Amino acid sequence: MELFYYAVFGGLAAVVAALELSKTNKDRINTSTAFNSFKNNYLLVYSLMMAGDWLQGPYVYYLYTTYGFGKGEIGQLFIAGFGSSMLFGTIVGSLADKQGRKRACVTYCITYILSCITKHSPQYKVLMLGRILGGIATSLLFSAFESWLVAEHFKRGFDQQWLSLTFSKAIFLGNGLIAIISGLFGNLLVDTFSLGPVSPFDAAACFLAIGMAIILSSWSENYGDASENKDLLTQFKGAAVTIASDEKIALLGAIQSLFEGSMYTFVFLWTPALSPNDEDIPHGFIFATFMLASMLGSSIASRLLSRNSPKVESYMQIVFIISSASLLLPILTSFLVAPSKVKGGGISFSGCLQLLGFSTFEACVGIFWPSIMKMRSQYVPEEARSTIMNFFRIPLNMFVCIVLYNVDAFPITVMFGMCSIFLFVASILQRRLSAIADKPKTEDWAMMKDKDAEGEPLNVT
Repeated sequence: MELFYYAVFGGLAAVVAALELSKTNKDRINTSTAFNSFKNNYLLVYSLMMAGDWLQGPYVYYLYTTYGFGKGEIGQLFIAGFGSSMLFGTIVGSLADKQGRKRACVTYCITYILSCITKHSPQYKVLMLGRILGGIATSLLFSAFESWLVAEHFKRGFDQQWLSLTFSKAIFLGNGLIAIISGLFGNLLVDTFSLGPVSPFDAAACFLAIGMAIILSSWSENYGDASENKDLLTQFKGAAVTIASDEKIALLGAIQSLFEGSMYTFVFLWTPALSPNDEDIPHGFIFATFMLASMLGSSIASRLLSRNSPKVESYMQIVFIISSASLLLPILTSFLVAPSKVKGGGISFSGCLQLLGFSTFEACVGIFWPSIMKMRSQYVPEEARSTIMNFFRIPLNMFVCIVLYNVDAFPITVMFGMCSIFLFVASILQRRLSAIADKPKTEDWAMMKDKDAEGEPLNVT
């Protein structure tokens, strides 16, 4: 079965290489030297930030077990992280609009470095503090950096279409290549050099410190609503009113929560799904395969976003349907393939089928990230961008906390079925968003025809 892992990884690598090497002028966006310099600076910082995040992920659970904590206590620590992101992270992230996005990005670095330092202590309370700090940092990572980028992009007068290029490259590097390299580097530190499970956290802190130095030396500050008269509660109310009064923003928030909630649930479920009888599976290699699939998705997204057709609102409907179908595989295989009752051994035939489906889902994840960033840049107002983006994460974090708390209460097939339903609902909401996104143009054309019928001159540009 080892040949199967290499075949999947090699096949994905070949497709990614072919896509990148076969790009034509239609797949590329002509930009300026000033923009390329700006883009490369952001990509360097974003890659360092993601390296700081990816280095920690594979070793958090393992580190807690080496300190002697059981599954229940570790579950509480994870819930604290997502709960912190939902409560404190929303407040801190929202301050970015008023206090400055650059400051928020620096705060992310400091907060996450402090979280890494707490991993040196085996004390439960110290580790809990680290999870709370990590939750705050996560909210800033997924709101402040994007908010700074969008505001700075338009402040410098760059073309809106060029933003798609930065988004797709950021996901290709940060959520693909950097994730793979971080996994291999962490494995090198822990297993090859025998530096212990805390060493990846120390390395993460170093990368975050380097990124912070670049931010402080090369980034300018930008704001959303910097009004002195608006307190935090007023900001929250304003963001809530904006979401409630604009159906496009509300739909976008619901779509994001449904997809990311399913994605984070998948992170917890793929290991028991592929090894239900304690089969010996190469977790690190499978993780690298998933990240390679995500790179494939971001490469596809870069081609789609560089063209005017199909529109992002249209093709994302198909992406959500494919992702929904891919997470149905654990349910289908449980009915169609006789389950193995042999403990241990290599991955089963059912596991091989599921691995292909999960890789397909990860490719959809790779398409999702730059595409949702593109839609947020179009629909979310600049003055409250960070606040609204953190509002979107409230139902997501609430959902993940509930799943974590009840992870042993339901069969794994039920959990995957729930995720599949959520993704299908996301496709329906995306269809609605696509329909109303074209409404203003239709209404404007109808008004023009009415003026023409009344004998008024038409102003067509």
